[in-house]
Parts: sequence; C-alpha cells; structure tokens
Amino acid sequence: MATKLKNLSTYDINTVPSGKDYIIGIVVSEWNYEITQALMNGAIETLLKHKVKEQNIIVKHVPGSFELTLGAQLLLENTEVDAVLCLGCVIQGETRHFDFICQGIAYGITELNIDHSTPVIFGVLTTDNIEQAKDRAGGKHGNKGTEAAVTALKMINLANSF
Repeated sequence: MATKLKNLSTYDINTVPSGKDYIIGIVVSEWNYEITQALMNGAIETLLKHKVKEQNIIVKHVPGSFELTLGAQLLLENTEVDAVLCLGCVIQGETRHFDFICQGIAYGITELNIDHSTPVIFGVLTTDNIEQAKDRAGGKHGNKGTEAAVTALKMINLANSF
C-alpha cells in the first residue's frame, strides 16, 4: 500500500507482542543523518513502548545505507539479537546510483533473513526528495522507524511460534 494512503506510525497496539524478553539490534546509516536519526528515535520509542528494555537495544552506526547489510550481519554474528532493524534513507539523485544502492540493500537484507532465519527489517526510505523523506520520518506520513519496530516484534513472535 502506498505510504500516502497509510500513516507509518498508525497500528493496532493490541496486535503487537510484548518485547520484554527480546534483544533488538538497530543499524543506522549516518548518511541523511537528520532523517535516519528521526527513524531511529521512532524505532526506539516504539520498542520501549512495547516493553523492550533499554539495555536490550543495541544501536550501531554505519556510514551509508549500502553498509546496512554488513552492519546487520555483524550484529547477527556477534550478538544474541532476536531481530535487526536496518534504518536508512536513499534520496533519488541525477544518476542511476540510487537504483543500484536501493537494489543492493533490498537484496542484502533479503539474503540475511534467509541465511540467518532471524528477522532483519527493511526500514530504509527510498524517496524522490528530502521532503518525502521528512514526511516519512515523523512527518505527515508517520515514521518508518515505528513501522520497522512493530514489524520486528511481530516477526520475532512469528519465528518463536515454530
């Protein structure tokens, strides 16, 4: 569903499991820092709201969104995380660089999910301009970080149901 038809921060709180026993990793891109910081803040606020302990939220920064995949892999291999949120923002420019970066991130995160059987959440904004990014990082369309946190909790719950 298109974001303009849905607020990223709106969800049924009753459908989100408690995170009280979970350890959550968050990998945040430093590129477009104003946006990614807002995504991170939304994610952390949501995790705390759902009872994830502050000390069980591990935040690591990477230079850009392309590096999110390796950052997530390092968290998966070196910690006991139950899920990893990848938070970044790629804004369309004048060249095809945008396409390669977005495709690489999507592929890398998909591969991590398959290889590790641990939820790795795609919390990356892929927008045409900075205004669209701001709208999705706590602006009029909500916060993609909130959506990513809710997704992580639901996916951990699903994984634990087997």
